[in-house]
Amino acid sequence: MPASTTLMPLLVSPRFLARRRLIDRAMRAIMFGAAFVSVLVTMGIVYVLVSESVRFFAQVSMVDFLTDTQWTPVFQDKHFGIMTLVSGTLMTSGIALVVAIPAGTILAIYLSEFAPPTLREIIKPFLELIAGVPTVAFGYFALLFLTPLFQTFIPGLAGFNLLVPGVVMGIMILPYIVSVSEDAMRAVPNTLREGAYALGYTRMQTGVKMVIPGALSGITAAYMLGMSRAVGETMVVAIAAGQQAKIALNPLEGAATITAYIVQISLGDVPHDSIAYLTIFAAGLTLFLMTLTFNIIAFVLRRKYREVY
Repeated sequence: MPASTTLMPLLVSPRFLARRRLIDRAMRAIMFGAAFVSVLVTMGIVYVLVSESVRFFAQVSMVDFLTDTQWTPVFQDKHFGIMTLVSGTLMTSGIALVVAIPAGTILAIYLSEFAPPTLREIIKPFLELIAGVPTVAFGYFALLFLTPLFQTFIPGLAGFNLLVPGVVMGIMILPYIVSVSEDAMRAVPNTLREGAYALGYTRMQTGVKMVIPGALSGITAAYMLGMSRAVGETMVVAIAAGQQAKIALNPLEGAATITAYIVQISLGDVPHDSIAYLTIFAAGLTLFLMTLTFNIIAFVLRRKYREVY
C-alpha cells in the first residue's frame, strides 16, 4: 500500500485545528480568570482585615492586646487580651489533632496497604461524605448527644466545654487527614514495597518502615491541613464550647474561641465603628496569621521531606 494512502486518514482539516486553538485559548483565559479572581478576593480580605485592624490598634496598644489576660470589649471596664481567645482556639484544635492524627494515620495505612480495592472504594466515599455534613449539625451533635454521653463517665464535665467540641472537630477533620495521607502513601513506588518484602518485612513493617517515611511530606501536609481546618472551625465551638472568654487551661470547662467570638459579635447589637466592633477584625487578623503560619510550616516540611522517585 502506498505511503500517501496510509497517511490520508491522519490528515486534520484546518477548521478543526482552528477550533482546537480557539478552545485552548478560551480555556486558558477562563483558568487565568479563575486564578486571578481567587487572588483578588484573598487580597481584598487581607486589605479589609489589615485596614480595620489598624483602626483598632490606633486605640488599643499591641502590648495590651498580646499580654492582657482578660477579653471584655463590650463591658464598661474594657480589656483586650487576645490570648484568652487564642488559648481556647489552640485547646480545641489540639484535642482535635489528638483524635484525628492517630486515627487518620492508622486508617490511611489500612486503606493503602491492607484494604482490598472493593472495601477501599466503599470507605473513601463514606469519609468524603462526612466532610460534606454541615458543621452546624456537628455542633448540635456535640451539644445535645455527645456532651450528655460524656457527662455520664466524666464527672465535672460542664454543659459547655472544650473537650467534646474538640473530639467532634477531630471527627470532622478525619477525612482530610485520611484522604491526603492515603494518596501520599499510594504514591510511594511499589518497588520499595517489593524490596522490603524481599528483605523479609511483613506488611505492617513495610507500611511503618518504608511507606510512611516515603510519604512523610504528604502526611505532614495532611496534618497541617487538618490543623488549619480545626483552627478555623466556627459553628461547632460557637454552639458547644461556650462564649466565656478566659485563658483555657481545663478542657472540661467552657471557653470562647476566636471564631466563636466573631460570630457572637457579628450577630449582636454592637454599633459599627465602635471599638467592640473593630475587635472582630483584630481577632480575624490573628486567626488569619495563625492559619498562614501553619500553612507555611506545612510548605516548609513538605519541601524538606519530599522524596523524588
